[in-house]
Amino acid sequence: MAEYADTSRSAPSRWGYGTERLPVTLDELAGPKSGSVALPLELAWSGLRVFDLGDVKLLLGLYRIVLNNGSTDDFVRYLDQGHLVRHWSILRKMLGRGVRDTWEEAFPELRRSGSV
Repeated sequence: MAEYADTSRSAPSRWGYGTERLPVTLDELAGPKSGSVALPLELAWSGLRVFDLGDVKLLLGLYRIVLNNGSTDDFVRYLDQGHLVRHWSILRKMLGRGVRDTWEEAFPELRRSGSV
């Protein structure tokens, strides 16, 4: 009979989305508020890579890509706290449950802004 490891103490999957990826506070998000942003291939490997932040659809697309694929450094570099909070009610619908829940659990202010 095969024995199975106790998965309750296993390390998080490298494919998972844990709080270790997040900034400590939303205040750390110092990304651009306006202009055009070009994402590197590591983040946007298919499709559009340059986003005009004055176009809400493009801003939301950039944020979706960074939130899904980014690291802590990417969040700090490309995301702006004001934009994130202001648009969270729409962004949260564009994200997978794991990403959305992780951000909302770490930053309750997002959950409050997402319920508006």
